Amino acid sequence: MVGGGSGVGGGLLENANPLIYERSGERPVTAGEEDEQVPDSIDAREIFDLIRSINDPEHPLTLEELNVVEQVRVQVSDPESTVAVAFTPTIPHCSMATLIGLSIKVKLLRSLPQRFKMDVHITPGTHASEHAVNKQLADKERVAAALENTHLLEVVNQCLSARS
Repeated sequence: MVGGGSGVGGGLLENANPLIYERSGERPVTAGEEDEQVPDSIDAREIFDLIRSINDPEHPLTLEELNVVEQVRVQVSDPESTVAVAFTPTIPHCSMATLIGLSIKVKLLRSLPQRFKMDVHITPGTHASEHAVNKQLADKERVAAALENTHLLEVVNQCLSARS
């Protein structure tokens, strides 16, 4: 580990000086989106807007500002009720990758209609334990068990809360 601040776990930061990226602009709301009579399908930008402001567990920055999530890595098929999000940890040995993926998954579970099937995974080739983390995130029972852990749920909720 490198660096000297403390993260969620109270230890040293793994990536003390991450690159910070500019936030993309807010999406303008169209007249069609405001019209309650017109069916509004869920698209990649809407999913990105849901997850972009999730807080990083180690830094006072969002996942968008750290380039962990990008709109181009979000795939949505509203007719098939599927959402896939690939996220990119800031370093290949990031120990927070599972927590970040869990936070994304929880945000989507809380925000989307139940008909949606979600696949949250690490961008291929960007993490040393990619396969193991993806397996954990894809296992519904492990995710449910993780969310029964009050400490872990508290940390996830901190990641999902708005920064003051």
